Amino acid sequence: MDSFLLEASVFLAAAVIAVPVAARLGLGSVLGYLIAGLIIGPGLGLVADTEDLRHFAEFGVVMMLFLIGLELEPRALWDMRHRLIGLGGLQIVLTMLAVLIACSMLGMLWQTALAVGMILALSSTAIVLQTLTEKGLIQTSGGRATFSVLLTQDIAVIPMLVAIPLLATVAPISANPDGSISRRPAGGEVHHGLSLVEGLPGWGVALVTLAAIAAIILGGIYGARPLFRFIHASRLPEMFTAVALLIVCGIGALMMLVGISPALGTFLAGVVLANSEFRHELESDIEPFKGLLLGLFFITVGAGIDVDAFGREPFTILGLALGVIVLKGTVLYVLGVGFKLKGRGRWLFTLGLAQAGEFGFVLISFALQQQVLTTQLGDRLLLIVALSMLITPLLFLLFDWLEKRLDTATETIEDDEIDEQGPVIIAGIGRFGQLVYRLLQSAGKKAVVIDRDMQTIQMMRAMGYKGFFGDPTRPELLHAAGIDTARVLVVALDDPKQVNRLVAYARRIRPDLHIVARARDRTHVYQLYQAGADDIVRELFDSALRAGRYVLENVGMSEYEAAIAQETFFHQDRRNIRELASLWDPTKSAADNPAYLARAQELEKELERKLFETLEARAQKDSDAA
Repeated sequence: MDSFLLEASVFLAAAVIAVPVAARLGLGSVLGYLIAGLIIGPGLGLVADTEDLRHFAEFGVVMMLFLIGLELEPRALWDMRHRLIGLGGLQIVLTMLAVLIACSMLGMLWQTALAVGMILALSSTAIVLQTLTEKGLIQTSGGRATFSVLLTQDIAVIPMLVAIPLLATVAPISANPDGSISRRPAGGEVHHGLSLVEGLPGWGVALVTLAAIAAIILGGIYGARPLFRFIHASRLPEMFTAVALLIVCGIGALMMLVGISPALGTFLAGVVLANSEFRHELESDIEPFKGLLLGLFFITVGAGIDVDAFGREPFTILGLALGVIVLKGTVLYVLGVGFKLKGRGRWLFTLGLAQAGEFGFVLISFALQQQVLTTQLGDRLLLIVALSMLITPLLFLLFDWLEKRLDTATETIEDDEIDEQGPVIIAGIGRFGQLVYRLLQSAGKKAVVIDRDMQTIQMMRAMGYKGFFGDPTRPELLHAAGIDTARVLVVALDDPKQVNRLVAYARRIRPDLHIVARARDRTHVYQLYQAGADDIVRELFDSALRAGRYVLENVGMSEYEAAIAQETFFHQDRRNIRELASLWDPTKSAADNPAYLARAQELEKELERKLFETLEARAQKDSDAA
């Protein structure tokens, strides 16, 4: 017990220190866990044998696949089928084929080479999605293509886990102490636990397997809702957690009884339950356990990496890792050309997915258990996957460098020729800009729409509206749209820097133009006032005020009083923020700006006093009228 608590403390302490540091450096949590494992394992020697702990931690992978299944509604998957099967499927197949050929040329058995191809075909979902989100690239053409491939890879893990044991039909060769060659039994270790298929003929195994899968599907469709309603009636929140864990554990155990990877069953159950009204409850209950166990799994992977092997042949390992990146990058670039990704989108797609991923660790561990890989090859693959993930931040830096230096001539050709002008120009037609445009259309007012998202423009055209594809920050497009004669410019772009740049340019060339701009937050409002915007709308301000009014109505105020409070707060806050904009200094934080802080506190008290006086005056007026 003492050793268990000590080992648990070591693992948790390593995670608590290394993961936040890695996240601050932009490396991501997965690399943080790997680094933590390297420190406490090969680095300091604080843990010795992690094999038993890794088997326990692999349950986190099962939970991850259950949660991935919950996110994949069958209808949404069907709508994405062309991109998933085409772009994502081709990436996996072509990468596996390229690795298979390369490994076969090195003398590997085709079964082993195919397993290596599966492992290296996958990219890092955790690192790539986190980086795309942080850089605001997820909604770009390259970002959407990257997400589609990552989603396909996550789904492909399931058939890979099913296929790997089949590759053990020829046992790996190993050397005996006397130097002779022998083969280990195929199929991995023999387990003598309870099995529903042991001793059955092939057709019997197939029937039992199909019955187990059918039981999961039917149970999810017809049994899950009554079960969760029954648990909900108990009014015990912890019972939801217990049921969520029971579903994952029970389905995993059933799959093991029929000789299938538990990940397959839990993923299937997640897809079946994706349309359930209890889906979000399941996600919130499973997520903490998944995160902890998955982090533990990556720590054990890091602790088990053979650093001595890297020290014996560092250039070979590094060369192989770079070779994997170059090979995958070549396949991705060719696919980008074939699927008409252009410019920065193609390079984002190529460099963003060129590394190996965290699921590679899962497949390596599973392949070692099934004796598809030798221990020496497994250790080398662990190093290659980990190194390629460590190189990923450098690949995104390379993308940033290329993005700044790409010739924009190709992008200029893609832009539409704007042949209309109007009194209103809307730059950006996302969720924010769409509402503005629909209101103008409903009122019979004409607007010229420019957006660089081709998919959004095509959707507008399909609905009967006209929009122009192009970068609205480009001066020539703005002039073609009528910026010289327009009365109003609506800037509804996602990127705050682009919003600031466009507002400043429009104000410089048209001092009389009325500019309505979308702001990300309060600080962005100050920047836009300095850039010259007239009306600034914070993304969540109006919706948050409406939510606050509903709260006031339900804590004792009448609808009339709550509406007065909302209106008073709205106008007073707008006046306050205009005054504070003159005191805001972009070179200082708010905490380091005494004049700003002092006036902000005064205005906040003034706001409270104004709101109280307004409500009191209204109450007195109503009393006098009665």
